[in-house]
Amino acid sequence: MTEISPRKRSAHTEVSRIKALLRRPLCHRTLALLSTSDLATYRDDRLKTVSPSTVIRELNTISHAIDTAMRDWDVYLHRNPCKLVRRPSPPRGRNRRLRDDEEQRLLDAADTGRNIYMRDLIVLAIETGMRRGELLSLDWQHIDLDAQIAHLPVTKNGESRDVPLSSRARGVLQRLWEAQGGPLAGRALPTSESAVVQAWGHLCGRAGITGLHFHDLRHEAVSRFFELGLNVVEVGTISGHKELRMLARYAHLRAGDLVARLG
Repeated sequence: MTEISPRKRSAHTEVSRIKALLRRPLCHRTLALLSTSDLATYRDDRLKTVSPSTVIRELNTISHAIDTAMRDWDVYLHRNPCKLVRRPSPPRGRNRRLRDDEEQRLLDAADTGRNIYMRDLIVLAIETGMRRGELLSLDWQHIDLDAQIAHLPVTKNGESRDVPLSSRARGVLQRLWEAQGGPLAGRALPTSESAVVQAWGHLCGRAGITGLHFHDLRHEAVSRFFELGLNVVEVGTISGHKELRMLARYAHLRAGDLVARLG
């Protein structure tokens, strides 16, 4: 938590996870006595209250800590017991899309909220497929409105990416740029992640929409890219999916379009 986690882009999340782990009985076991049975019991207990994805992340964090101790800190263990514990099956990827008039209801609800950037965030998420963190880190020095390109110097997978802007996305950014006095630098959407998370919950409540996560807007965007006729490589270039197989679950959304092509 003090030496390794701060070097990572996910430092805040990992530190929070480790602090929570330190409060659990499992962490009172010495490494010499830590067994696969202990870890399996921990896994099964946690699955009663949290999702399989959360348990997988926690076990991976424990495993990484033990590996680091064995490699770098002269802690001798015959093996890493965490690597022998079966991980729970991860949930299937979400396929939640906007239904009927949900997009308009979201925008109408955003217009009545306190966070003035929510409407723009929603439109940009749908039009660009960017992640929430990527949208909030957009800097004017990396946005070329004439070329209709937004550059992301650092993304979740550690690589930079250029995102093409639709005319609708460009219009949103043009209006923001003018409203902010035409700045050369600074964030295009100066609001925090915590503020967006809080606003999103209230916004969905006002719109009468349930079961929709902000990240689902990225899924919506990717699905729409396919429906426009873009191929997997083109969509992956826009969305930043490093492994193109991650996009395979969107393929079924195009089945209706393929009927006409097959004749």
